[in-house]
Amino acid sequence: MQHPAFEEVTVHQHHADDATFKKKVRKTTILLSVITVIELAIGLSIYTLHKGENPSALLILMFKGMVCILTLAKAYYIVSVFMHLGDEIRNMIMTIVVPLMLFVWFIAAFIWDGNSYKNLRNKYDQHFKETTMPAKHRPADTTEVKKSGKE
Repeated sequence: MQHPAFEEVTVHQHHADDATFKKKVRKTTILLSVITVIELAIGLSIYTLHKGENPSALLILMFKGMVCILTLAKAYYIVSVFMHLGDEIRNMIMTIVVPLMLFVWFIAAFIWDGNSYKNLRNKYDQHFKETTMPAKHRPADTTEVKKSGKE
């Protein structure tokens, strides 16, 4: 008889049968296809909104958030079903998911820090602002001052 603490580790769960597994894979493939079609439709609507006269920033941001959520759902299904992580024990899942979450946090922190550095550099180093920021994104008062200073 095995010790109860090791029971979960030593029990190896197999698929009930091939037909059940194939049915699960087929359902997941259809679901991933539907999510992909929805993502493409959202991407097309974002593209058409950008080409319009006055694109709504809130609507575009909302669509981009929906695409991110759908992409995370697809990643979950791919890892769970096709990479068989859904059939693993909880500790094994946590050894993969926790470092992944830390990696995502690192990426977000580096992007945030880089954006902060860019904004501070544009604010305090006017030469850098002139060479890197397109004219249409510059505030109107700085371009007028430069024009009047050159004349």
